[in-house]
Amino acid sequence: MTELHWLTAVEAARMIREKTLSPVELVTALLSRIERYDEGLNAFLTVRPEETLVEARAAEDAVMRGDPLGPLHGVPFGLKDIIDAKGWPTTAHSRLLADNIASEDAPVTAGLRAAGAILMGKLSTHEFALGGPSFDLPWPPARNAWGRQYSPGGSSSGSGAAVAAGFLPIALGSDTGGSVRNPASMNGLVGMKATYGRVSRRGVVPLSFSLDHVGPLTRTTADNALALAAISGHDAADPGSAEEPVPDFASGFAAGLKGLRIGVIRHFYAEDLIADAEMTAAIEAAVNTLADLGAEIQEVAVRPLADYAACNRIIMLSESCSIHEKWLVERTEEYGASLLSRLLPGTAIRGMDYVQATRTRARYASEFNALFADLDAIVTVNNMEPAFPIEDPVAREKYYPRQARTPFNVTGNPALAVPAGFSSSGLPLSIQVVTGQFDEAMAYRISDAYEASTDWTTRHPDLDKTAALVD
Repeated sequence: MTELHWLTAVEAARMIREKTLSPVELVTALLSRIERYDEGLNAFLTVRPEETLVEARAAEDAVMRGDPLGPLHGVPFGLKDIIDAKGWPTTAHSRLLADNIASEDAPVTAGLRAAGAILMGKLSTHEFALGGPSFDLPWPPARNAWGRQYSPGGSSSGSGAAVAAGFLPIALGSDTGGSVRNPASMNGLVGMKATYGRVSRRGVVPLSFSLDHVGPLTRTTADNALALAAISGHDAADPGSAEEPVPDFASGFAAGLKGLRIGVIRHFYAEDLIADAEMTAAIEAAVNTLADLGAEIQEVAVRPLADYAACNRIIMLSESCSIHEKWLVERTEEYGASLLSRLLPGTAIRGMDYVQATRTRARYASEFNALFADLDAIVTVNNMEPAFPIEDPVAREKYYPRQARTPFNVTGNPALAVPAGFSSSGLPLSIQVVTGQFDEAMAYRISDAYEASTDWTTRHPDLDKTAALVD
């Protein structure tokens, strides 16, 4: 039998419905695992075992009464600590919000709870979803479950670490320039940045009004599709929310890939930036697997990575500085050094630059989405190399620009991080599957077929080795 901490959300929900697993049993096992190992990983900022067990007992009582059960009934989840849960702290991993308590659930939190899921805790993040990993804040940064000397990526750092470590089957993160897909890549997880507007951002500490997304990190494609369904839907109180129906994101799993037209953007990792040799090999192997599964592969070219990165940077920094303007003036000393170093350049961006970037963004999005007249999906690189040593600031600053995630924040397309193997040092590798607007189901269909033909998602870190504190 699969150990409880490695159960997928789909498996756990099925076993709970069948009364072969108690929500209390599952939550107790995960709380024990968190207590044993999280001192070495720092994935959580807040855990409330007694409250969580109360929810688990209520979930168990509902099963025994024969109540109607949601698709995630009794399944634990965690929240990046920029996402509100009523009565819980939302600190954004910053001194500035250290005493902030949420007055209500964010819609994404409410969506998971409505599906029956149980909140296990609030997870580490880079400060305000931008500055980190930081060692000058009240809480230490999260570390990678595959080796605590490595970064788990960011900014949804604790979300990635917690799911990879078997603390949770589902965690939510946010993605403004890749902050769901980066920790998914570095922790060997599936991570979805859905279409802009698919998921409400209300109740989430903002970084960039027009680029922010909320998305799930999971160990499998099926779990990710289930989580996205729970958090999707129109929210009239979010100006960026789209009035789109929420489909069954797993509806295409049985269809396979035969006849699908999949483009590959190779120049992102072979010309615009040069990926690590093992990462390149993993991408090409994944493309070959998709072809073996019946997909028709063709190479496509888009704008250089630098064009998208510049557009994303101008918009993100302009909007984030407008959010932080008052605090930057009045409480500068309370920010961590990493966040300040990333925010302050935004104060020099001119209004005309921001306006031009937003116009450019619309053009880039139109150009990119035209590709899907002839393609069902696009595959490309995620990170250019595996995780970097977390305490090496030179490696950190070199690493963060070396990625291909920002194009899809600019265009707003669904982009799914998919595990694609391991480096010779045992660190996860990843690809991205990108689809047309509001066609997340296609990305999941491709990911599920690829996942079924590999064993990447069945491999897990040995925390006795990778999370152990070293004196």
